[in-house]
Amino acid sequence: MDGDPAVESELDSFSLTFPLPYRVAFIIVLAVWAWGINLHYLYLIGIDVPSLIRYPGRPSPHHPTHHLSTYRLATVLSSIFAFALLVFWVFTHRNPDLVLAWDWLPLMYLAVLLGILVFAPFFKSLSHGGRTRLRSTLKRISVGGLAETKDGRFGDILLADVLTSYAKVLADLYVALCMFFRSEGGGATARPDRSCGGTVVVPLVMALPSLIRLRQCLIEYSRVRRGRRTEATGWGGQHLANATKYFTAFPVIIFSALQRNSSGGQPPPHHYYQAWIVACAVNSLYSFYWDVAKDWDLLLFDSQARNSPELKAFGLRRRLHVGPPGLYYVVIAMDLFLRCTWSLKLSPHLGRIADWEGSIFVIELLEVFRRWIWIFFRVETEWIRNTPGNGNGLDADNILLPDYHNNNIQGPKYADDD
Repeated sequence: MDGDPAVESELDSFSLTFPLPYRVAFIIVLAVWAWGINLHYLYLIGIDVPSLIRYPGRPSPHHPTHHLSTYRLATVLSSIFAFALLVFWVFTHRNPDLVLAWDWLPLMYLAVLLGILVFAPFFKSLSHGGRTRLRSTLKRISVGGLAETKDGRFGDILLADVLTSYAKVLADLYVALCMFFRSEGGGATARPDRSCGGTVVVPLVMALPSLIRLRQCLIEYSRVRRGRRTEATGWGGQHLANATKYFTAFPVIIFSALQRNSSGGQPPPHHYYQAWIVACAVNSLYSFYWDVAKDWDLLLFDSQARNSPELKAFGLRRRLHVGPPGLYYVVIAMDLFLRCTWSLKLSPHLGRIADWEGSIFVIELLEVFRRWIWIFFRVETEWIRNTPGNGNGLDADNILLPDYHNNNIQGPKYADDD
């Protein structure tokens, strides 16, 4: 979110081979494969993801599993992508003029890709139910809506959280379309002009996913306030704290835009840069804390509970499904590092790399990878909260740590203790 390189008239080597529309398409297809792997692994360890998101189960054991249907969809999308990219390479030969002239081809593939994913009536034999559910969920959350628990609330939250990691990808999709339809310029395959359409449109597109999640948090807060308050639900403060987390993304976007849009050809005021650093630090560290303590219900930041002898490993929890304790520590460290990828551009000797289009693509991929890993542990946590007899007594509508009273941990058992 930290300001993109200035637009140059010449195409860089990376864009000659992998233009912006294809990069957007690649990450979207990659997301389908990643979701299939999420479903597959969680299925293997006994976590029923469809039941958590209130998705209908298979009517018979003869029907393909949910992850197999997702793999089939991803295979079709990947095959079409590979064909479209190969045709583009054959006809352009990395020639800048030809790359600009054939900008309609990657956009045509993007249209086919989005058509297959969103418009479920087409290709009814290709994961029809899943694509129908995706369309209805996207329609609901596009304005920050949130289903009731019985109707798939957790699925709405999961998809909206994923969209926050795709904020820059969505902005690049807008940029590619804007460059294609404007009268001047080199088209969708030219060097990305991230000021296309005005100085505020791209920042607004990037802010939209966080705004969606913020509104969902406020909806949850209002539901708690309207309902009967219990010791488990509290007064709803955890939802306001969660909303604050998404709100911290806005200063990062605003100060980034102010730096990029400074007028007069002069460097932006230094206090913009300082404010942007502070905003990045607050957003990254707060989000990291929330991942560990709230989304994953780990006890690393709970000084009273993390040293309890009833815990199998320091700072974790009693019940671990995804893997051994060491894996959790690795993921915690990785999450902190990837939450702070903004720090890459704070190093002066990395300035040349930061001005390369490929570095932006790598940062986008790293964030998608972080979100993919996050899903395993977020779904595991939701499964523990909703599994009868897990011992923590949490309602599915809450984002709370397990209840600890008198240092007696009431959390569930480890999977290998069952």
